[in-house]
Amino acid sequence: MKKGAVIESLEITGISSEGKGVGRVNGQVVFVKETAPGDVARVKVVGKKKKFLEGYVEAFHQKSSERAEPFCEHFGLCGGCKWQHMQYDAQLKYKQGHVEENLRKLSGLELPDIKPILGSDKTSFYRNKLEFTFSNFRWLTKEEIESGEEHVRTGLGFHIPKQFNKIVNINKCHLQGDPSNEIRLAVKKFADEHSVPYYDVKKQEGFLRNLVIRTATTRDLMVILQVHYRDQELIDLMMNFINKEFPEITSLMYVVNEKGNDSFGDLEVELFAGKDHIMEQMGDLKFKIGPKSFYQTNSEQAHELYKVAADFAGLKGDELVYDLYTGTGTIANFVARSAKKVVGIEYVEAAIEDAKINSEINGINNTDFYAGDMKDLLGNEFINEHGKPDVIITDPPRAGMHPRVTQLLADLKADKIVYVSCNPATQARDLEVLGQVYDVVKIQPVDMFPQTQHVENVVLLKLRD
Repeated sequence: MKKGAVIESLEITGISSEGKGVGRVNGQVVFVKETAPGDVARVKVVGKKKKFLEGYVEAFHQKSSERAEPFCEHFGLCGGCKWQHMQYDAQLKYKQGHVEENLRKLSGLELPDIKPILGSDKTSFYRNKLEFTFSNFRWLTKEEIESGEEHVRTGLGFHIPKQFNKIVNINKCHLQGDPSNEIRLAVKKFADEHSVPYYDVKKQEGFLRNLVIRTATTRDLMVILQVHYRDQELIDLMMNFINKEFPEITSLMYVVNEKGNDSFGDLEVELFAGKDHIMEQMGDLKFKIGPKSFYQTNSEQAHELYKVAADFAGLKGDELVYDLYTGTGTIANFVARSAKKVVGIEYVEAAIEDAKINSEINGINNTDFYAGDMKDLLGNEFINEHGKPDVIITDPPRAGMHPRVTQLLADLKADKIVYVSCNPATQARDLEVLGQVYDVVKIQPVDMFPQTQHVENVVLLKLRD
């Protein structure tokens, strides 16, 4: 099969971990986006790799019974919500399957039955944070191009997948609730009417770069406008408009970023109106979230995830707990009242400061937090100073734990490890090492991101007798 070839009737028989449908022709794997098992389609080959082909559907001969009608006009273009074309029950089934396949195939361990995945009550409008990008040269749809008409080229929306310089202008996003869409549309309209320059990522010129909207279950609302250079007259123009148009915003901020990328973790975020933070509520706990703070983007489902982690930990009140990759201390504070003491470790110093504040806000005085590189900080000296943990909770990034950290945990031999992961493949890799001395006794997948292929998974390991 060559690039450009057409496969007349390709049956989709599975779903890849990247979310694409999987078929086979002449023994070769073909990945096709926006398809579901049971689809039979005419597929054009658009990519040829050593071990697989990539294609897209030209026409369906038969549609899967698991298909659903995508609810977003931007489906298939902006790169988000890639599984809108599948019914939610089917999404959960395939996420469960990916957890099981990864853990059984990659860990090489004897595993218990995996508990049924916990689905999300909300399957749209569930995110508490979105970042929209300004572009002076937005992506035109096929229909717009074929119309032959002139089109406004400014855009405020999301990147096309794998295209750093191409932005899809978003009319309505189904990921974040009101007033997120209203704010984005109003900001774009005002900027266009006042000819405020949009950023050109290739030339690295222009004023408007990025718009961040953060919402909370408390109804607090944070908006951050990122601009490329300091023009106080333009800044005041935009910020006064936003402040007047949306009085419900409780934290209105801006950041001047002259760098070549949109990250502002190392830059000053300036307060224009309101407070410099928003407050989130989880059960009876409150969490202070600043402009740079990390917080799980699905607030309600994060509560369910942490309840699973706490249940797996099974704390009785006399345990020393280590919370690794603690972030802003959400899990640490969530379990602290059931433990003797919780020690949290995190690489980002600003996050550790937030974690300390969150303990103080909630009247929790049995937590200690430390900033440092996990593989360097967590060693014999640290353990001798703070004590050997009875229970370890670890929630690493997608890359999993550093091999030195994984081996240290195996050597440390705490009674229990609760491993929370957003990537079952790297979790399975780490479990293979921990399996030297631990047994996996419970596994619970949790769906944090409906309409996507991503899945969280919680594993309880107990020290082998």
